[in-house]
Amino acid sequence: MMLRETASQTAGPYVHIGLALAAAGNPERDEEIWSEMAKPDASGEHIEIVGTVIDGNGDLVRDAFLEAWQADAEGHYQADYDLRKPFNSFGRTATIAEQGSEWSLKTIKPGAVAHPNGKLMAPHINLAIFARGVNIHLQTRLYFDDEVEANRECPVLSRVESDNRRQTLIAKREEAGGIIRYRFDIRLQGPGETIFFDF
Repeated sequence: MMLRETASQTAGPYVHIGLALAAAGNPERDEEIWSEMAKPDASGEHIEIVGTVIDGNGDLVRDAFLEAWQADAEGHYQADYDLRKPFNSFGRTATIAEQGSEWSLKTIKPGAVAHPNGKLMAPHINLAIFARGVNIHLQTRLYFDDEVEANRECPVLSRVESDNRRQTLIAKREEAGGIIRYRFDIRLQGPGETIFFDF
């Protein structure tokens, strides 16, 4: 007898139907945890993060779902989610085929966060990736290419010995129309595979 995967074991369309309603083509709820983590009155440097998810064949994953968790501009995580607040540490986004299979977040640049060893971790955003064929979500981090000194001193990032591998965690700064944007493409497998963490 062959046992098949259940809905709880695959990301498939289920994550989008429950958590990314607009991406699934469903009406949105009045209160939705989504990609705008920072409202215009949030303190800090307002930025946009954009990227794609690429599979082992080099093809775009058109239906990936991502969750983001980051500190505020002062380096503190906000544990209480409230849509009325100017900034929340938690957000969600998805790649949407009709939008070039890109995902995006509107947020603020996070501050440096204290590591348990007392040193400061470079500004970063934690990402969890859910996608077809990925039965257990993947976790990675996004660092910023214009934080060279902080990246060099970061007790987490500096543990990656290979500079080529370390570069898979670095988002590249772009500027378009006065918007500060960082591009971060996630490669699930193959050449240039993104580093994934086991927390």
